[in-house]
Amino acid sequence: MRETLEAEFRAAMRNVASPVAVVTTYDGERPHGSTVSAFMSLSMDPLMLLVSLDNRATLLTRLRVGSPLGVNILASGQSDVATLFATRGADRFAAIGWELRDGCPALSDTHAWVATRVSSLIPAGDHTLVLADVVGAAHDTREPLVYHQRLYGTHLPH
Repeated sequence: MRETLEAEFRAAMRNVASPVAVVTTYDGERPHGSTVSAFMSLSMDPLMLLVSLDNRATLLTRLRVGSPLGVNILASGQSDVATLFATRGADRFAAIGWELRDGCPALSDTHAWVATRVSSLIPAGDHTLVLADVVGAAHDTREPLVYHQRLYGTHLPH
């Protein structure tokens, strides 16, 4: 029963199109980052964002309350960046353009970017919910990168 429910849940979640982001931090010496699809706007007053990180993510070991956390929402042509930041052991920042903005690594050519500070870390099953206060944001006219049915794509306006 549990295996059937898990398989059905996975199939249901594959049917939900999700924006793709690379979440980044800077520990004072070097940048760190990981690809995520589970993030959302949490509150407008105060401005807050939520990111869900796998408990095995190396990035999670770098985060504490007060840590800088950048959410780089990828543009449609950045599926290679999503794959790079999902690959363990890769030198992720060597091959791409980025800069420190509001204390957070901001990747080049993204659809949108949000700088935050971690306000709390909440264990939730095999993930940790990272609640963060927004300290900066920017957006561009590039189309967003979307993940659906295990494929990258984009949403094009009609």
